[in-house]
Amino acid sequence: MGTRDQILDAAAEIMRSRGVAFATTKEIAKAAGYSEAALYKHFSDKEDIILNVLRHRMPGPIDAGPEPGAATVEDNLAAMAWGALSFYQQSLPLLGGLLAHPERMAAHRDSMNRHGAGPGRAIAGIAGYLRAEQQLGRVDPDADADTVAALLDGTCFHQAFLRFYDAGPDATPAPRELARNLARSLTRALGPAADTAPRS
Repeated sequence: MGTRDQILDAAAEIMRSRGVAFATTKEIAKAAGYSEAALYKHFSDKEDIILNVLRHRMPGPIDAGPEPGAATVEDNLAAMAWGALSFYQQSLPLLGGLLAHPERMAAHRDSMNRHGAGPGRAIAGIAGYLRAEQQLGRVDPDADADTVAALLDGTCFHQAFLRFYDAGPDATPAPRELARNLARSLTRALGPAADTAPRS
């Protein structure tokens, strides 16, 4: 395992046990067995480390949808919902502590914007996928892609929060049937064409 991976593993463990707000570069370096200077050979700043933990030590967030026209719209929405549920349930313990520290939250938000990341990217990715399906005629052209995307992403985040609230970081994963039911309900709002088979 290389230095970069060791740093990410150490950062992920500290973030899980203490939260992002208290995962300092000094602690991350110590846990990884390196100097702080070594961290900056691989990452530009602490937020870059956080971003890479989220990208490479968590289920993939849905900042890009599946290939338009492949599978059915319902199947694709179910896959995105499942990804969102998994991502939010695992990332909540890492990011929750930021909410109690407005200055730290502001710094984190600014850095995520610089890196082209952040929670709004998921909604944009889903909406972009739906608009592509509209162009293919598989989603009603009058359907509001942004609203449907917000409903899918917001429901997944809320469900993840409820599971974490009830059982903490050891909560069992959300059932896949939850993702499937959410996708089925949203598909009905996208018009009858969304129930069709993949394009040949």
